Amino acid sequence: MRRNVAILIFDGVEVLDFAGPFEVFGVTDELCGQDMFNVFTLAESAGTVRANNGLKIVPSHTIESSPPLQLLVVPGGFGTRALLGKPALLEWLRLKAKHAELVMSVCTGALVLAKAGLLEGLRITTHHQALDLLRQLAPNSTVDASARFHDNGKFLTAAGISAGIDCALHVVGRLVSAGAADATAEYMEYRRS
Repeated sequence: MRRNVAILIFDGVEVLDFAGPFEVFGVTDELCGQDMFNVFTLAESAGTVRANNGLKIVPSHTIESSPPLQLLVVPGGFGTRALLGKPALLEWLRLKAKHAELVMSVCTGALVLAKAGLLEGLRITTHHQALDLLRQLAPNSTVDASARFHDNGKFLTAAGISAGIDCALHVVGRLVSAGAADATAEYMEYRRS
């Protein structure tokens, strides 16, 4: 089954937080004959999204027009702070998470999942500069910065930026095979930690 992988983007998103996992799932799909992952971006509304450092991105879908998704990736960046105050988006995340196979955050994307109440009681992490804020948003969870990512089954959280690539490769290993994850990392010339 080819899984839909939706990556949420928003103004102020950290470029590698979304582009790293996008590349991992896209390369895996290519190496596996376009039979594993259909990767796309989505945003709250149509139009250009301005990422951190000014990169402009046009999302493939809006949250309303998104096809059904099996994997949902919520990246980080300073723009996550604005998302914390958007009840409709948080409700959309709760609804999509209920039906998704996996939900993965990168960096401060964990703050958004925590605010939506999705990380309750889990072992989680985020960017090292946002650990205290994550503790405030998820007081009943264990914030653990000792690992680059944590896999809680349905929910995965990765620390900052490049840790999202590590976590995405882990997901490939889990859903496809260790060999596919290794081949993807080798193609990307990425040294796994």
